[in-house]
Amino acid sequence: MTGIGGGVELGAQAARSRALAVLRVRSRALAVALLPAAVAVILLAGGSTGHLVGGGWDAARWAVSVLALLVLAATAAVALVVARARPAVTPTVAVAEESAPDLYRMVRDLADRLDVPAPSAIALTPDCDSWLEDRTHPAHGPPPARDHDDLSDPVGPARRRSAAAPVLVIGSPFLWWMRVGELRAVLAPVVAGTGPAAHPDIAAARRFIRGLDAAVAATSTDGRGPLTRAARGGIGGVSRLLLRGCRVHAAEMERGVAAAAAERAQAVDYGLRIVAQEQVGLAYAGWDRLLTRVALPAWRMGRWPSRLDVGVVAALTELSRRDRLAEGFASRLGERPACDLLEEPGLMDEAVSLLAARLFHGGPAETGPDWAPVGWEEYPEEVVDRAWRTDAARLHRVLDTLGVRRAAEGAAPGTDGPTLSRVLDHLTTTPAEAPVPARDPAADADPDATPDTGATPGTAHHAAPGTGTATPDTGATPGTAHHAAPGTGTATPDDQATSDPQAATTPGPQPLTTPDDQATTAPAAPGSADHSDDGNGTEDDDDDLAGTTPRGAALAAGLSAQLAREEARTQALASGTAPPPPGTTTGPAATGTALWDDRALPLLPLQPPRTGREILTAHITAMVCCAAMDTAGATPGLDWLDGPTLLVDGARRADLAPHVRSLVETGDPAPLRAWLSDLGVRPEKPVRLV
Repeated sequence: MTGIGGGVELGAQAARSRALAVLRVRSRALAVALLPAAVAVILLAGGSTGHLVGGGWDAARWAVSVLALLVLAATAAVALVVARARPAVTPTVAVAEESAPDLYRMVRDLADRLDVPAPSAIALTPDCDSWLEDRTHPAHGPPPARDHDDLSDPVGPARRRSAAAPVLVIGSPFLWWMRVGELRAVLAPVVAGTGPAAHPDIAAARRFIRGLDAAVAATSTDGRGPLTRAARGGIGGVSRLLLRGCRVHAAEMERGVAAAAAERAQAVDYGLRIVAQEQVGLAYAGWDRLLTRVALPAWRMGRWPSRLDVGVVAALTELSRRDRLAEGFASRLGERPACDLLEEPGLMDEAVSLLAARLFHGGPAETGPDWAPVGWEEYPEEVVDRAWRTDAARLHRVLDTLGVRRAAEGAAPGTDGPTLSRVLDHLTTTPAEAPVPARDPAADADPDATPDTGATPGTAHHAAPGTGTATPDTGATPGTAHHAAPGTGTATPDDQATSDPQAATTPGPQPLTTPDDQATTAPAAPGSADHSDDGNGTEDDDDDLAGTTPRGAALAAGLSAQLAREEARTQALASGTAPPPPGTTTGPAATGTALWDDRALPLLPLQPPRTGREILTAHITAMVCCAAMDTAGATPGLDWLDGPTLLVDGARRADLAPHVRSLVETGDPAPLRAWLSDLGVRPEKPVRLV
């Protein structure tokens, strides 16, 4: 115990010395700000006593006095902004003591064993981490509006005190996956941090740094006028300068606090904590997989899974079943889970799941017809089936836009509906065609040089020159693109629309479509709105589509544009404004408002926008799955590690992806047709769409 006590003392002393260094930076800045005032006082005193007289001294007194007043006013403005700026607060779900008495009792017992102050409150976050958070700033009171309740202090004004201990924030996956003993061992070094946090010097240094950080964030937005922008820029510059001066000392202070807390926590469940750290990494892997593979498709469909924490347990259990290295972890499930420390774990799981949807996807704060919870037992029908049929419907609408016929010549009556054969026939590459070549710098330098591929330029936005053209069986006119009337394969001139080159390269969420969404943005003709090298990512999309077939590149461009239009329409409906007309700019230059807001959601997007090839592959896969369900008796399913999956006779079929990639990249449908024949899928039969 002597060694442990010595380590704690050394870490605390290092943290206090660094905290004093941070405070010295503040004192020096104040001294520099008061220096002109001190010189002005000396000059005024010398003039009043008759020592500093003369025209030069009078001019110096006036100049220094004016300078001192300006510096004092600027100092007061900086100090006011630093003091009143609202420090960032992590979005969490409050855990009242009445709803988790056992959890509070365990944390207080842990604090007593560590001989540190107990946290003032407990909150949950949809993340695999735990930390202490100071929420004693006066700005962390109740929010003015209900819209941001979950992004404000969950403790509430009744429990806030000026000298309250920090709030203990616990990752919700820990409560559901870990056992009670493991959770206590993991929280021991976190709770031990309340001891150093109570020291006056460390607390003052942290408040100063948080104030500077909040001031930088508050002054980063553009003002309405030049004077406001100049004032914000000056205050922000001073705050950044002070932050740079404190950066090293603040990092070393936090390192010392962590070292002291770790040394103190060694006296509590040290051996169990080593084992529990393995569960931390496993929980993080399962949580990330669940969000990206399972939750994200549901969020895009306007549904949010209401039991994410239960899902992570199922995902990790499935992982332990598949992976022999994780086999021993399943035996822990017989012990008491940490979620038993909550009185109503189901309600808490639902609140955390909704918060996760807001943080990672930007969903609404409350449920509604277009944003409803979904249980895991309803997931295959409510999410998987609808997502596949929505993607299949979007795929056929874009094919209508490109002028692709719904039925081949001489086809049997009744086969003019949305069929898989229509997709396969359109993407099949003939011997005269070749995949889209990679971008050639020489061709880019000579805009008049067009490869001779036997096609007419003018129909694809992302395709290489001469590749996104209408083939003889499409009936499309080179240089134009029309929207097809619903349910037909012909295009009407009244439905013509111009694509947004930025929107076409930024695919977003995939909301449910309605009959009003039949209009699809068509690829633009060369010279209309195609800026391949304007820095908006179009060149990257062309590189992504290089190596695909010409028809595949054109189809991917149309799907990307349609997704962008649907995303813009969804955002416009959510904000209560009408969607912009096609071809108009919807960026900050058009709206005149700042996009970087401290309440902008999603705060933590899960994945970057999908590429054109990924979008095309996903839509073809969805169409194949719809055909398998409607003609071969397959069913939608949920795989806890891979998300939506196709079940044939109750067994998961995971061998579809390489066959779809072969069709997309080479235009060869033979592997996919063989796969369909093996399952008994009839691609010529129409499928049911949403």
